[in-house]
Amino acid sequence: MQIAAIETYPVRIALRPKYRMISALGAHDKSEYVLVRVLTDDGAEGVGEATVTARWSGETAWSVEAIIQRVLSPALIGMDPHDVAAIDAKMDALAACNWFAKSAVEMACWDLQGKAAEKPVYQLLGGPHRPLSIRGRFSLGAYDIERARSRAAELVEEGFDTVKVKVGGKLEDDVARVKAVREVIGGERALVIDANGGWDADTALAALAKLTDARIALFEQPTPVGDYAALARVRREGGVPIMADDTCFDLVHARELIRNECCDVISVYPGKNGGIRKSKQIAEFAAEHGVACTIGSNLELDVGAAAMGHLIVGCQNLQVEKYPGDNYGPVYHETRIAKNPLAIKGAVTTITDGAGLGIDVDWNVVRASRFE
Repeated sequence: MQIAAIETYPVRIALRPKYRMISALGAHDKSEYVLVRVLTDDGAEGVGEATVTARWSGETAWSVEAIIQRVLSPALIGMDPHDVAAIDAKMDALAACNWFAKSAVEMACWDLQGKAAEKPVYQLLGGPHRPLSIRGRFSLGAYDIERARSRAAELVEEGFDTVKVKVGGKLEDDVARVKAVREVIGGERALVIDANGGWDADTALAALAKLTDARIALFEQPTPVGDYAALARVRREGGVPIMADDTCFDLVHARELIRNECCDVISVYPGKNGGIRKSKQIAEFAAEHGVACTIGSNLELDVGAAAMGHLIVGCQNLQVEKYPGDNYGPVYHETRIAKNPLAIKGAVTTITDGAGLGIDVDWNVVRASRFE
């Protein structure tokens, strides 16, 4: 089996109004992503997804399509999709960063492997290490107080045990929002906050001091990307567990986070890390140093969300039981791009035991959502 062609399909899909996200990075009301199809010389195909946002990873649908078609694809034609390590090495030699573009290609290779072996990807990764139905948390945007209260009440009704609130903006507004959410969800549920790197260490610590009564279970990415000293200080002085997300794209970042004692948890996911294999590599390295990992999200469609689910089930150190992640991206969107979409009900996302990623893309829907 050899790679014969790689096709790219940029899609624009709106988010459902009540799921539109606001964070320290700005508003997200539509997704401009890229579906990738890797075709082989024996007629097989695998699918991947690049879940890009320019202000976060620096990638766009246009850059993904260009780098795959003009840089990566010509070099990957003829390679064996089973040799993911070699494919990763080739892509890394050709282009720095471009995490989500590389992940989409790599994801499709895992899908191909699973289909060829008639096994789900989580088995290829060494799983299952946990059930196929995965309970998670929900990320609530940096909304005004009234909307935050309303959405928090809905999440309680939907069965969520953990709620994450976006912060990282004006301190007083964020503190008021978090306190309001705590009041609505009650004392028995876990409350997490996520600044997306929007605060410096002083502001993050001031926020924690004002939120003592809110009983914050976990503080995600309080300080800017790359500022290991600031992150370590918040962990040392803040009194709550710290999760690194926006500042950990690859294994080098993970090593620096751990070496500098910056975090208790690392958020991994295939798109951000450049692929499923690299996410697993980070999680295994973290396990060796006693650091937990969980799953993060960039509001994926069904293909990307399925890849995340297989990583969770296939990797032992994805400790979603202790640190719930969020993998609900498909239901944020007005359109599902799969003929057999992931089962997402309330707080639970369920992957299938079908071959590969278990997602059959509806290419008619993809073509109808395409943009130039």
